[in-house]
Amino acid sequence: MRSLSQRLLLAGAMIVAVLLQGQTTARGEEIPKEYHETIKNGLAYLARNQAKDGHWEGVNGQYAVSMTAMAGLALLCEGSTVREGRYRDNIKRAVNWLLDRVQSNGLIGVPSSASEGGRYMYGHGFSMLFLACVVGEEEDAKSRARLVEVLEKASVYTHQAQTNRGGWGYVSAKDGSNFDEGSVTITQVQALRAVRNAGIIVPGEAIKKAQKYLQDSTNEQGGVMYSLAFGGGRGEGRPALTAAAAACGFSFGDYKSDIVKKWLKYCSNHLAMPGETTPRHDQYTHYYYAQVVYVLGEDRYKNLFPDARDGELIRWRDYRKKLFDHYKHSGHEPGQPPARELDPR
Repeated sequence: MRSLSQRLLLAGAMIVAVLLQGQTTARGEEIPKEYHETIKNGLAYLARNQAKDGHWEGVNGQYAVSMTAMAGLALLCEGSTVREGRYRDNIKRAVNWLLDRVQSNGLIGVPSSASEGGRYMYGHGFSMLFLACVVGEEEDAKSRARLVEVLEKASVYTHQAQTNRGGWGYVSAKDGSNFDEGSVTITQVQALRAVRNAGIIVPGEAIKKAQKYLQDSTNEQGGVMYSLAFGGGRGEGRPALTAAAAACGFSFGDYKSDIVKKWLKYCSNHLAMPGETTPRHDQYTHYYYAQVVYVLGEDRYKNLFPDARDGELIRWRDYRKKLFDHYKHSGHEPGQPPARELDPR
């Protein structure tokens, strides 16, 4: 049985988040037919559970901004847009709901809300990501101009919320005493890249500082640590965060640097497939790792590591089958209360 927030992450893993990587070569027909019904049912589940005003939420109304943006991303990956497709109206309502929560300083969210106040940077980042994937399909000139304005201001807010180490925390650096950690940093980086890919100018310095933050967060084994906010960070590498860092490296256009290779090697040695173990943040891990392995394809890992033995190679086709088979057969019943956590600490 899986929560709504878990299902949203599953959708990102199963419908590989090509939009987040800026790729255009993948198409829906690349997904084997045996999984079409599972994905169809998952998307229908999201549509049924959307509130009339356009939002989704976790238990007791938590994480509504984050859940709305992530559900919207899943529907976009189906192929629907704000102007056409089966889920056009669902996407449009989600967009309007998020736009109603834009603050004058550029934050997308309501920091005074009891359900969002302690984690509003998550919602802000995922909302930027979602809206950046929407703006290119918006044909109404007034609506498009509004989206561009929101994303420009949101990008500036993200830069202003960055800590002096180059990362981000659950709230802005000012509100959070300059605290930062890996999972929110990943969210902001992918959001900024998506906005830039949409043709909107973003603060380049914010991305450069974030790249350094992820490098500084990497331990000797190649694992990304939870945080640098404790005088050097907590030294244990986190497989989930390392997979997310690798996804960010690819979105930077970095496919073969030493740091990316360290992240990939760490994932190869430490990251478990779904069903092999019961890690705390299984869905979060494979939401990002699916993006990584998709880009690796069938032969890029071998090109990066020529000495790797056949059993060590990471290939998209093999990974996809394990991942999709697990989620296809991990049945669940509706009505389960959503999980309370989003970050992989």
